[in-house]
Amino acid sequence: MGSGQVTSTSEPFDFQGRHVVVAGLGVSGVPAAKVLHARGAVVTVVNDGDDARAREQAAVLEALGITVRLGDGATLPEGTELIVTTPGWKPDKPLFLAAQRAGVPVWGDVELAWRLRGPDAAPWLAVTGTNGKTTTVRMLASILTAAGLRTAAVGNIGVSLLDVVLGEEQYDVLAVELSSYQLHWSPSLRAHSATVLNLAPDHLDWHGSMEAYARDKGRIFEGNQVACVYNVEDKATEDLVREADVEEGCRAVGFTLGTPAPSQLGVVEGILVDRAFVENRQKNAQELAEVTDVRPPAPHNIANALAAAALARAFGVPASAVRDGLRAFRPDAHRIEHVADLDGVGYVDDSKATNTHAAEASLAAYESIVWIAGGLAKGATFDELVARSAKRLRAVVLIGADRGLIRDALVRHAPEVPVVDLDRTDTGAMLQAVTEAKRLAVAGDTVLLAPACASMDMFTNYNQRGDAFAAAVRELGA
Repeated sequence: MGSGQVTSTSEPFDFQGRHVVVAGLGVSGVPAAKVLHARGAVVTVVNDGDDARAREQAAVLEALGITVRLGDGATLPEGTELIVTTPGWKPDKPLFLAAQRAGVPVWGDVELAWRLRGPDAAPWLAVTGTNGKTTTVRMLASILTAAGLRTAAVGNIGVSLLDVVLGEEQYDVLAVELSSYQLHWSPSLRAHSATVLNLAPDHLDWHGSMEAYARDKGRIFEGNQVACVYNVEDKATEDLVREADVEEGCRAVGFTLGTPAPSQLGVVEGILVDRAFVENRQKNAQELAEVTDVRPPAPHNIANALAAAALARAFGVPASAVRDGLRAFRPDAHRIEHVADLDGVGYVDDSKATNTHAAEASLAAYESIVWIAGGLAKGATFDELVARSAKRLRAVVLIGADRGLIRDALVRHAPEVPVVDLDRTDTGAMLQAVTEAKRLAVAGDTVLLAPACASMDMFTNYNQRGDAFAAAVRELGA
């Protein structure tokens, strides 16, 4: 970790009369355009698409006096002084390359929210990682609430940071989920404390390389004030802490599923314990909660709980609030969600496991599994996932466009495991997949939907995929 006082680059920005381009419409572009316009900026919105939805959004903005250019997201408008981009726009787009040549800064919606905070704004406790972000942020918000603090879970979780920063409600602290996309475009963000939960290949088509992806994740540690929280079992996250330039006195704090060393949180005989935020941490540890207070108590979810606890403790939250907050927390749908038990077989929906890292964590939670997998691979490979999980697999049912990649990995690393390959990518394939899984399972098994792939080849999103799985299980159990 770098030492010395870090000065934030988020000085007040006067938008009056400034020519600002908003790149992209959608859930973050439209509010950004409205906010900038309200602050006196001369706003032009550029958008690649020109469909009915885009035209509808454009009409709303044009009625306010905002210029919108549909079907032309590549050209940098003359006189542009700043670009505010929606998260999905890739850094190599011609618009951004032109901005770089012209010396025009590019901000994301998170950077805009950070710059628009008031002088008494609530500090941010920030969370990123390949998997577990939303669960950890919601756990953190539950812990902070249990401590009597006014808080909200915001950011990439679906609650707009702009809305929160500019709203009338006052907060003591915010639990902020940040994606790698958002961090890429947030040069001046400075959190109170932050964590990178884990790092595994994901979104490499956007970032261009694993190194670039990790570098963007590591931005979350820049300028941290109190604690940079890393995963002891994932050395890459600790490396990011070492590389970060932080404020004087900021500490590196690890979390582990094993016995914690000083300056770490971990697990001892079924108890979550803190050896970081206690007096004389060389000799003392503070009990925080029991493993059974975490729902579900799968290994990766306990890690999420420890990360959330570390951030809360960095903010001064008492141990009792960690326990009470974890007990009060309920996981979101489609995250290792137990659907039903049929004939002694458990059926679990982890449709949110949209990449190999998430699927591996899900598979590690059960001993004998009939695995339903497949979808859009997003450039992923599956050899490592299959090799590490092979001993837990009773059988596999494959669906989706890229199922062949998983089938080939199974041939290489788990040739003895029975595989049913459903040559279907229609929504109705889920009922057949669950029917086949039920046929293959025996009492004590878990039928686990953990696709390790995105859903858009067959479904609108992972929620619809999980709903289809649950509906199929209920139909078979009727």
